[in-house]
Amino acid sequence: MTNLNRRDFLKAAGVAAAAGVVSGCAQSKVDPAQATPERQGKSVIGLIAPKMDLVRVGFIGVGQRGYGHVKRMSHIEGAEIVALCDTHEEVLLRSANYLAERGEKAPALYQGSEFAYREMLARDDIDIVIISTPWRWHAPMAVDTMESGKHAFVEVPLALTVEEMWQLVDTAERTQKNCMMMENVNYGRDELMVLNMVRQGLFGELLHGEAAYIHELRWQMKELEHKTGSWRTEWHTKRNGNLYPTHGLGPVSQYMNINRGDRFDFLTSMSSPALGRAAYAQREFASDHQRNQWRYVAGDMNTTLVKTVKGRSIMIQHDTTTPRPYSRHNLIQGTNGVFAGFPNRIALEHGGTGSFHNWDEDMSTWYAKYDHPLWLKMGAEAERNGGHGGMDFLMFWRMIYCLRNGEPLDQDVYDGAAWSVISPLSALSVANRSESVTIPDFTRGAWQSAQPLGIVGA
Repeated sequence: MTNLNRRDFLKAAGVAAAAGVVSGCAQSKVDPAQATPERQGKSVIGLIAPKMDLVRVGFIGVGQRGYGHVKRMSHIEGAEIVALCDTHEEVLLRSANYLAERGEKAPALYQGSEFAYREMLARDDIDIVIISTPWRWHAPMAVDTMESGKHAFVEVPLALTVEEMWQLVDTAERTQKNCMMMENVNYGRDELMVLNMVRQGLFGELLHGEAAYIHELRWQMKELEHKTGSWRTEWHTKRNGNLYPTHGLGPVSQYMNINRGDRFDFLTSMSSPALGRAAYAQREFASDHQRNQWRYVAGDMNTTLVKTVKGRSIMIQHDTTTPRPYSRHNLIQGTNGVFAGFPNRIALEHGGTGSFHNWDEDMSTWYAKYDHPLWLKMGAEAERNGGHGGMDFLMFWRMIYCLRNGEPLDQDVYDGAAWSVISPLSALSVANRSESVTIPDFTRGAWQSAQPLGIVGA
C-alpha cells in the first residue's frame, strides 16, 4: 500500500468507523419492507478468493473470545498471525506471550486508542482480519477491513441494525471480499451430523425448526471494567427483543437452505416481563450501584416466530437471565420425523427404532452412520485444540482450508445478515404488539438460484 493510499484509507476509515459506531448504538430506523436497495456490485454467493499458500492473519480484539481465537489459529497449518490489536494492554501482551511461548514469529502490536485498528488495517501483509470486539464495533470494523482490501471474519452478531446489515452486504459486493460471521455452532459435531441427516432425506420434507440461546449469564453483570459483561449487560437496557439469535438459528437455517432455495419472509415476536436482571442487581449490588440505577427492558425470555417464503416455520428463543439449564434447542421437524437437541434424541416414522411415539436417545448408531465427513476427518484434532467442544477450532480450520484451496466459504455475508437481523426486527415487532415485520432479502433475489451448502469432505 503506497503512503498516499494508506493516508486516504485511514482518513476514510475514520469517518466510516465513527459513523458506524454511532449507528450501532441506535435502533434501526429503516422500514425493512421498503424497496430493496440497488446492488452496487455483483453477488458474493459462492465467492472464491484467489488461492493463498499462506493466509496472513490480523486480530482486532484479543480479550476473552479473541484470545481463544489466537490460540486456535496458531495451531492451524497454513496460517500466520501477523498482527494483534486491542485497547487493553494486558490481554494484548497475553496473546503475544502465548505466541512467543510457542516459538511463533512475534506479531506487531497495535493499541493506544479505539481506532488503533486502522493502523493495522493499513498494512499490506495481512489477508484476513478476525474481529472479536464488543457488538457495536462489528459492522464498522468489518467495513473498514473490506475497504482496506482484506477479508473480514466477524464474531456474532454480524451487525446491530438493518442499515448496518445492508452496509456490510453492499461493501462485500462492491469490494468482492468475504465478510463471514463466525457462527461456530454450525461446526459442532451434532449440528454437522444433523445437516448430513437432512441432506440424505432422513426427516423427509422439512416443515419446522426450533432454535434457542438459553444460557444464564447474570453473573456477567459483575464484570464492570473489562470482559463481556462490562458492555453486554447494557444491551439489556437498550433493546427488548432477541439480543443474540444466531447460535441456534445458524444450523437450522443451513438445514432449511435459507438463502439457498428458501429465505426468511417475515417474523413476529413477543417478550416476557424483564424482571430477572433488576432482581439480581438488587440482590448482588449496593442500592446506589450503577447496576441498580439502570432500567432493564429486555424481556427475560423472547420468543420469535419466522415464516419462510416456502411456508416453513422457525421458533427462535433467547433467555440469558432466568435460572435454568443451558440449551440451544436444536430441533428440525420433517414429514418423516424429528431431531431435537439438549438432550439429543430422534423419532422417525420410517427408518428409526420402530415407533415415532418414543424418543431414541442412544446416539451411538446415528453417529456411526451419519457423522459428517468434516468431523470424521478433523474431529479428534478439533477436540484436542478445544473451543466449545472443538467447534471453534474446526471453524477456523475450515476457513483457512477454503482460502488456501480456492473454495467458497460455508457462510457468507448474506447468511450473517439474515441471521443477525432477527435481533433489531424482533425488537420492532415487540414494540408494536407483536405485529409481523418483513425480513429483507439481502441476496436481492439470488437465493432462488443459489446452491445449498453441500456435505463437503476434508
